[in-house]
Amino acid sequence: PPGLDAIYQACRNVYPDQPNPLQVTAVIKYWLGGPDPLDYVSMYYNKGDPEHSIPEHWHYITFGFSDLHGDSRVHPTSNSDGPSGFGFELTMRLKREPSESGPPTWPAELLQALARYVFQSENALYSGDHVSWHAPLDNCESRLQHMLMTDDPQLPTVTTSIGSVNFIQVVGVCTEELQAAQQWNGPGVIELLKTIPLSGGPWLVTDMRRGETIFEIDPSLQESVDEGIRQNGSNLSGVSAKCTWIELSDFAVNENGDEAHLPPKISTEVSNQIKDAFLEGLGRAKYQVLPTITSRELISREGDIPHEMVYTRTLDAVHLKFNLEAGSLIALACKGRVLHGRHFTFKSVNGDTAVTFVATGVEGAFVNERSPYAARGPWLQVLVTEDLACELIRDLQELTNMDSAHLPKSYKWPRKRLQVSILPDPSFDSIVPME
Repeated sequence: PPGLDAIYQACRNVYPDQPNPLQVTAVIKYWLGGPDPLDYVSMYYNKGDPEHSIPEHWHYITFGFSDLHGDSRVHPTSNSDGPSGFGFELTMRLKREPSESGPPTWPAELLQALARYVFQSENALYSGDHVSWHAPLDNCESRLQHMLMTDDPQLPTVTTSIGSVNFIQVVGVCTEELQAAQQWNGPGVIELLKTIPLSGGPWLVTDMRRGETIFEIDPSLQESVDEGIRQNGSNLSGVSAKCTWIELSDFAVNENGDEAHLPPKISTEVSNQIKDAFLEGLGRAKYQVLPTITSRELISREGDIPHEMVYTRTLDAVHLKFNLEAGSLIALACKGRVLHGRHFTFKSVNGDTAVTFVATGVEGAFVNERSPYAARGPWLQVLVTEDLACELIRDLQELTNMDSAHLPKSYKWPRKRLQVSILPDPSFDSIVPME
């Protein structure tokens, strides 16, 4: 098949002496009803280049994100002008331990888990993306608990009669390195990683025994990140998250600027009937939705925000609810995005709900200073002015170091008619997604 042959040929170009590498294969192929989307994961031995700080390692290459067969059994058939399937395959480089005579298979299992996510959500992965995993990648005791995505240094893009395929390399990183990518940008952190031999060198070979972050190895790298944030802000435009929002109909401010609660103007039953009538016939949002994958949030690309729906309604006051991980990113969203004139989106992992923080003047926004809260179906936009951004940073910065034992916790800004609650993760299991 053309797709399969193209990837094999790309591998043969790099490993001409390994025509028959070890492979992990799906027992029942995905197109026959099996649970694993990848047909194969090939595992090659790479001797590295010690003179350039590239250790010997195992090189894992997937088969299945792209269209292997060209007969629509998995992906819609494309042509040479577009992407093949999702348009990429994943690779990973794992440092070979002296005692190893063959490659460990856990990276293949990790790549299959990422494949299940991509196939369920239809969200492709791109160089510069990152995935927060919150567990050692090998299920052992390691500081490498998250992933950054970059271009594989040895496998260039291949073009076939059924589309093009990019090779995206998975790089294991520590929590502090993930946070740097969130606060600044993934490609910038990748370039810093390449300068440190202990973090894999220029080919970014993952070493699960690495016990120090690049900032502990070379403290000056933190200064590079801080300067990049000051100059450029963050290019992280959104995250998948446990989140929801509701309209507050009884939120008011008295003459002293303090919070006051007024009786609802209409009964809750009537209010719900009106909301149902508004939403009837609108359908589901057109933007891609992330699946419910506990503690495995995929970060979206720059510009990946929900598409417009047909009806916009303004809200008088809103109550935003997040889990702790999402809430800890609110200050980042304000500091790295809003104060730089950009937007930031939280997309729910439990449904179509989305919350976008919008800076004043963002093109295409349907909020303004007269109507700072507006919704289109389950997508809420919140206008975050400079003064509100500073208040959110000041009040919510503590969430970055807060323990879940202190939850739930609520914050209120009466003059802005805004409330934010941080809830324990299990609380979201009982929340019905907005349709």
